[in-house]
Amino acid sequence: MKELLEYLARGLVENPDAVHVTEVQDDDGATVLELSVAQDDYGNVIGRGGRTASALRTVVRTAAVRRERRVFVDIVDSE
Repeated sequence: MKELLEYLARGLVENPDAVHVTEVQDDDGATVLELSVAQDDYGNVIGRGGRTASALRTVVRTAAVRRERRVFVDIVDSE
């Protein structure tokens, strides 16, 4: 799932080298993927009205369900 999110995010941003995904295991067994990008690229990842962020979450969650896992995507500030 981490690689999928990195691949999708790199396609959306101007500075793909600044894309970082951190995988964190939650207490209840779920996985949280924390996505951070360059400061200028947050608008590209979030999208108008949050549509792009919602689409990223949907794609990753659907891929996780196929592997019987629970995965959540958080877009975090790198600072």
